[in-house]
Amino acid sequence: MSLRKFLWISIIILPGLLAKGNKTFRENSDDTFLIMAYYAGNETDITRYDLSRLTHFIYSFCFLDGNRMIIPEERIPVVNKLSSIKKDYPDLKIILALGGWGGCETCSEVFSTSHGRSEFALSVKELLKRYQVDGIDLDWEYPAIPGYPGHPYKTEDRRNFSLLIKELRNILGNDYEIGFAAGAFPRFFKESVEWEKVMPHVDYVNIMTYDLVAGGTLTGHHTPLFSTYEQTLSVDFAVNFLDSIGVERSKIVIGAAFYARVWENVEPVNNGLYQSGSFLTAITYNNLREWLIKNEMTEFWDESAMAPYAYSAEKGLFATYDNNRSVGLKTRYSIQNQLGGIMFWQLGGDNPVNGLLKSIYREMDK
Repeated sequence: MSLRKFLWISIIILPGLLAKGNKTFRENSDDTFLIMAYYAGNETDITRYDLSRLTHFIYSFCFLDGNRMIIPEERIPVVNKLSSIKKDYPDLKIILALGGWGGCETCSEVFSTSHGRSEFALSVKELLKRYQVDGIDLDWEYPAIPGYPGHPYKTEDRRNFSLLIKELRNILGNDYEIGFAAGAFPRFFKESVEWEKVMPHVDYVNIMTYDLVAGGTLTGHHTPLFSTYEQTLSVDFAVNFLDSIGVERSKIVIGAAFYARVWENVEPVNNGLYQSGSFLTAITYNNLREWLIKNEMTEFWDESAMAPYAYSAEKGLFATYDNNRSVGLKTRYSIQNQLGGIMFWQLGGDNPVNGLLKSIYREMDK
């Protein structure tokens, strides 16, 4: 039996979670499939996309100013636009995200004190009320372990993150949603979060199942559905790990990538997959097709990983990405395994016509 078939069968027949968390914040958490779009663009591009079936629109990013969360002045028009479209999409939740890669330099310091956590939580509530939006998504990369180069971290971050989540819930009550973005690798799972203390107070956790092969000198799939013999990290690996420690399935949201990662100087072995090379760049999905054609890339499909990739032996270029097929399979996987839903980074990288979001919608209709 192939590894892929074994993983499919084992996931489908696995029993439910070992422990269940509270379900007091997000209504219908067992049967509402979440489709969550991160967005880092401007206010004019939002309406280019079909938002009709999104459940969450996560604006990225807000930052810390002292102990308070702020929206940069130049980004306020985007938040105002999001507030205004709620009249057209009354069920759409508008969420403000804090941090991101490189955006949480002072998080370790601010969240290390009771005063800092309290002042932060109060500032969050003020912003949510002022702009009439629905919640906060914490994207601290990462508590207690190395993240963005040079950003401070300490072992105590893990406990302080739990205290931060608890303080947010105390201040926001049950009227607002709280979620967080999580790394999809073992060290984050084991050292960054006290899962049993955090999950009862949040509505969801967005697992960043992309950039699993990021920079560095070895190619691979950056957002595969399944693990392979050569690559352990995948959507399925992350889900199984969280399941094994008792995280409630209905609060697990898996991630798709609306962009490709590209390596250069890749040797013509195995069509460039799992070969040495140098990371070159990232390319948004809406520019990917033109780039693949321009560089005479040949596209391939990995049946074990359930993931696409492309390679040019002549130019030594290798690209790893999601496409319509892989995003549809991730959506199906999430539905079949009774997960909370699917999210993606980021909507502004999609093609508004027959893009990856449409693949999610199509899979929902099957």
